[in-house]
Amino acid sequence: MYLIVSDIEAARKQLVANGIDASDVFHCSEGYACRFPGNEGRVSGLNPDRGSYGSFLTFSDPDGNGWLLQEVTTRFPGRVDPGVTSFSSASDLASALRRAAAAHGNHEKRIGAADPNWPDWYAEYLVREQSGEELPQ
Repeated sequence: MYLIVSDIEAARKQLVANGIDASDVFHCSEGYACRFPGNEGRVSGLNPDRGSYGSFLTFSDPDGNGWLLQEVTTRFPGRVDPGVTSFSSASDLASALRRAAAAHGNHEKRIGAADPNWPDWYAEYLVREQSGEELPQ
């Protein structure tokens, strides 16, 4: 079964802290599915570009069910209703705000000044990121 998380490293840390024998984080040698013909499979560590959908970990529950956690930070277009923006936890929102802050810092470097309209810029960034739309520059 798949579980989607916004921060695979934080999820692993929490699982291990609760006594779960979670695998190390891994990514696929090619693409986002590690068992297609011609794909050599799992490679240890985070997806090199930290791309959404690209990093995983596994664990089994006490009943023997296998779980696969996948890190999703930005949904592919069409996967989320663009009219609805929500966060499942304060941690997810904080992570999204950190990504927006980093992108906004680059935006201010490009424009060569502080952006007095930063709340609107952040809001646009958060909504576009969740819906899979092109992010603001």
